[in-house]
Amino acid sequence: MKIHLRQIALGFCMTLLLGGCSSPAVVQYADQKPELDLSQFFSGTIHAYGIFTDRSGEVKKRFTVLIQSNWEVVQGKKVGTLDESFEYSDGTTQKRIWRLTETAPGQFTGTADDVVGVAKGESAGNALHWAYTLALPVDGTTYHVQFDDWMYLVTPKVMLNKAKMSKFGIELGEVTLSFYKP
Repeated sequence: MKIHLRQIALGFCMTLLLGGCSSPAVVQYADQKPELDLSQFFSGTIHAYGIFTDRSGEVKKRFTVLIQSNWEVVQGKKVGTLDESFEYSDGTTQKRIWRLTETAPGQFTGTADDVVGVAKGESAGNALHWAYTLALPVDGTTYHVQFDDWMYLVTPKVMLNKAKMSKFGIELGEVTLSFYKP
């Protein structure tokens, strides 16, 4: 009888732990305004300001990003290019060029040279949720880390971004960004 109760208690605890790890569903933001139109917000020049914090919350890097973006219709689908130029507080720079495709209303895929496979995104209301794996170079070694990336349009000119980084399900840190469209 004791073993049976332990198994039930363990199962209950595992259910609570796993439930605590799940992300909210993007659809819960469907009624939030202003409504995010990805191709409208990421059109032209956008400035972004961000930090990377480790899992203890300590700021490890500060950076700015200049984004030049445009969209076109290819075979009936919206396709966007986001050309991102990063400048870090230590003086280093980085370039990333995203190619985004709206595969269905509110559904997106994305690729970039340092993204492993294809990023998948979904938007509703003022929110966008991305999930992808990034090849992250650190001290001469490249690590594949998973990003759980959420963006929220606050005003037509300001969007906030919070992305959790993990490897093997262990949280490594978080990237926080604010995007500003002049």
